[in-house]
Amino acid sequence: MFKFFLGLRFKLVLLSGFLFTIPWLGYQYVWEMEKFLREGQEKTLTGTVSALATALHERPNLFNTKASFLQQVEKGKDLYAYPINSAIQLDGKLKDWNHYKKHALMYSEQNIIEHNKLTEQPSDQQLLVQEYQSEDLSFIHLVGQYGNYLYAYFEVTDNNVIYRPSNLLSVDQNDHLRISVLTPSGEFERFIISPKQAGWINAYTLSDDRSRLLAAKFSNNIQGYWRQTDQGYNIELRMPLSLFSHKLSFAIADYDAPFDEQKGNQAPKYVIGTAHTQTPDNLGSVLVPSPEIERIIKGMAQSESRIWVVDKHRRVLASSGDLTQSHGIWSSQNKHPAPASWWHTFEQQYLHPLYYRVLTRPPESFVDQLYDSAQLEGKHISHALNGQTGSHWRLSSDNQAVILSAAHPIWIDGQVMGAVIAEETTNGIRTLRNKALEKLFNVILAVLCVGTLVLFLFASRISSRIRHLRDQAEQAIDAQGRITDIIHASKSHDEIGDLSRSFASVVSRLGQYTHYLENMSSRLSHELRTPVAVVRSSLDNLAMNLKDSENQKYMARAQEGISRLNTILTNMSEATRLEQTLKDSERIPFNLTDVVTGCMQGYQLAYRDTAFELELTDQPLSVVGCPDYIAQLLDKLVANACDFSDNSPIEVTLFRQGNQAIFSITNYGAQLPNEMKDRIFDSMVSVRSQNQQQQPHLGIGLYIARMITLFHEGAISGTNNCEENSVTIMVTLPLSSE
Repeated sequence: MFKFFLGLRFKLVLLSGFLFTIPWLGYQYVWEMEKFLREGQEKTLTGTVSALATALHERPNLFNTKASFLQQVEKGKDLYAYPINSAIQLDGKLKDWNHYKKHALMYSEQNIIEHNKLTEQPSDQQLLVQEYQSEDLSFIHLVGQYGNYLYAYFEVTDNNVIYRPSNLLSVDQNDHLRISVLTPSGEFERFIISPKQAGWINAYTLSDDRSRLLAAKFSNNIQGYWRQTDQGYNIELRMPLSLFSHKLSFAIADYDAPFDEQKGNQAPKYVIGTAHTQTPDNLGSVLVPSPEIERIIKGMAQSESRIWVVDKHRRVLASSGDLTQSHGIWSSQNKHPAPASWWHTFEQQYLHPLYYRVLTRPPESFVDQLYDSAQLEGKHISHALNGQTGSHWRLSSDNQAVILSAAHPIWIDGQVMGAVIAEETTNGIRTLRNKALEKLFNVILAVLCVGTLVLFLFASRISSRIRHLRDQAEQAIDAQGRITDIIHASKSHDEIGDLSRSFASVVSRLGQYTHYLENMSSRLSHELRTPVAVVRSSLDNLAMNLKDSENQKYMARAQEGISRLNTILTNMSEATRLEQTLKDSERIPFNLTDVVTGCMQGYQLAYRDTAFELELTDQPLSVVGCPDYIAQLLDKLVANACDFSDNSPIEVTLFRQGNQAIFSITNYGAQLPNEMKDRIFDSMVSVRSQNQQQQPHLGIGLYIARMITLFHEGAISGTNNCEENSVTIMVTLPLSSE
């Protein structure tokens, strides 16, 4: 099963990933702080509208000339004069109205106030309404206020425009515009615009006889322009605000045929208007934004807020401020730019692009759908008109800005006459939040980088010490389990230092025990040799005086046993002597080919019953060492091969491979036990069976062969050849450079 290897450094770096939860915690903290700031902004804005409303309480003069006292307003009848940014050029082209046309109203059959075939029968009236076509007469209308004038335009659809004949005194027998007002002094006045042709127009003041439309005098107060179009005609008007109070109605009369003297005066086919113009009671109203209220709120309003004042019908009486610049009181905290420095430049170019993948910048511009609204809606306004202070959060129409609105009622004689509304965006708070998060991210990023680097270095240090301890432990014991070096105990007072000292102590004790085992045979042979010599001499003396043949048999067995014991002692001391001799031997370069060739010639004579197949190179192989030890090495290997051979020829090879000389001896017969292949070169390890124990063997031969190989800085190994049922002992010796 495959297992992932996770190093100590990787684990520590992986664990350090939990440090990345710190930015998330910081972000949550700042988010909570933003919520508290929003609550504070809401309370501050509520206090602002309360203070502004206080300035408007119990001041009915601000409302009494307006239509705010109406119990209800009717769309189309009660007009609203939109504030216009510049004077309208009276040319009938309507280009100056393009920005305000979205507020214009359509007047058609629902606004018919007269019809020449209108009867009192409900069924007939229904029939006439069904016959109405918008191409006969309909118009789009809007009024606006600029300075001391009221402007109005009419975009009339009329399939048959009829002008007043030049010789006709009557002004009501052709297409015309009727205007009725209630003057500031309370008088009811009617006007009519009845042009003889398209172009500049002026109004006529009608007579006081309300049953007729009889021009009394020419009026210069109402001027305008009549332009005929493909759909009908356009009318642009200008009239002074001082001409009327709050009562005003417009009506357009349509004729489809010119005046016929034989038929006499005819009623218009349709008269469509904002309201009836015949009596003052039926007039509509017009609401002009109050400049006095606007002056008051401009003087008291803060530049960070947009202020509205609405009447009880939610119509705007005055407004001040620009919402795109209204970022709240917290925006003042963001007006001080950071000083130019290399760090500021680094933040702007590298860090902020990274941060603002998560953060959102407050929009520099957004769509404000209430920019020029004439009527405001919202739950907070409803609460204010019901006498309670309210606030409301909303998104801009493009979802770019969060807008806070607060409303407070305006009281006059115990009644709510309107409300003050203040609006701000949260851009100031969002900018403040972003700056806090930028500083937080800078600190956290520095902590993460430094912390991760320190952890990495710390893990590297620990890993290095552990690897060093591992290398020392591996070098202290060789493949045969011998102690070849010591472990230097660490002086560090930590767990790794304690582990190093424990390893050093264990290896030291193990080395002492191994040394005891390695010298045990030498000591045994030394201690036993004297008793064996005494026994041998005693047996020799007894043998010389012993005459009984029966006892001589036992004496021979005793002498044979003491001879075998002497051989064992000789073998046990041989390895010890050789090891001591190797330490003091001089190394000289010699030709390995000559040594092996000469030895093999001698073996062929010594082992006449054994066949040898030689494959020896003729190339000189220079090896640094002692040729006598190499000959001793060959003696051990050849003798071992002959002992385990099944009488098949023994194969001996010598060749050069790179910078090494390789010598191998292969014998056919019993193979090495698998569990002993790595131990056959250890001291006193023998794999001979009892049948092969004709001579005492202590497993010293291959142990001596390994000592000689290591003396020549070579390697020795034993391998089973399973297919050929043979065993190969291979010796690899490095060649000298000479």
